[in-house]
Amino acid sequence: MALLLVSLNAFAYNPSSKEIVIGTTPGDFAELVKDGLRPELEKKGYKVRLVEFSDYVTPNIALAQGALDVNIFQHKPYLDQFAEEKGLKLTALSQVPTAPLGLYAGKSKTLTQVKAGTTVSVPNDPSNLARGLVILADLKWIELPAKADLLRVTPGDIAKNLKGIKIVQLEAAQLPRSREDVDFAIINGNYATLSGLKLTDALFQEKSDAYVNWAVAKTADVKTTHIQEVQKALNSEGFKKYAKNRFKGYKLPRGW
Repeated sequence: MALLLVSLNAFAYNPSSKEIVIGTTPGDFAELVKDGLRPELEKKGYKVRLVEFSDYVTPNIALAQGALDVNIFQHKPYLDQFAEEKGLKLTALSQVPTAPLGLYAGKSKTLTQVKAGTTVSVPNDPSNLARGLVILADLKWIELPAKADLLRVTPGDIAKNLKGIKIVQLEAAQLPRSREDVDFAIINGNYATLSGLKLTDALFQEKSDAYVNWAVAKTADVKTTHIQEVQKALNSEGFKKYAKNRFKGYKLPRGW
């Protein structure tokens, strides 16, 4: 990954070239950039270069280092926590359509099959781990403390393991494949659809709207022309029309 960061530095924004480098995770967000955002920016004379990352750490580091102009892959709780921990100055620009986190069948095919010893794989990054635990609490498989910070809970905060489940923490990209080895898997929407799953395949989806994802830029760049054009494109009628048609069933940005 270090080699990727070095090569990306050559693609950082150059006013004379009018090139915008956007980083995403594979799947829905990459498609959103290629088929929805890029055409809107090309109308303004920009060239859009897409870079895909297989993890949730490198895109923010690359953005902070200037290897990217914008990234699209994360929700606000994750951004806030990551930026605080790493001392990065990053700013959320505009929300984008987001596939919700869902619990999918693995070796067990229905929710009624849960029992003591049932294994559930969950994302291991802190904010998505918390989301997964909230899903388990909504299912009444675990109980979280009444005053728990639901954006930051960990397995250590579980007050009662009501069904005696075993939680397996994995990197988000590994979750779809983990279904072969666990009873249920809680999978991020983009990785679910990338693996061929349909959002309607989920046995249970998260209820919260707090995790709609954002396009993000360096704070110092927010008022620059190229970042302002990205914001305009994300809120353009052409982009909205594309997104509503392509991402049916997804959580949409507030105000749409």
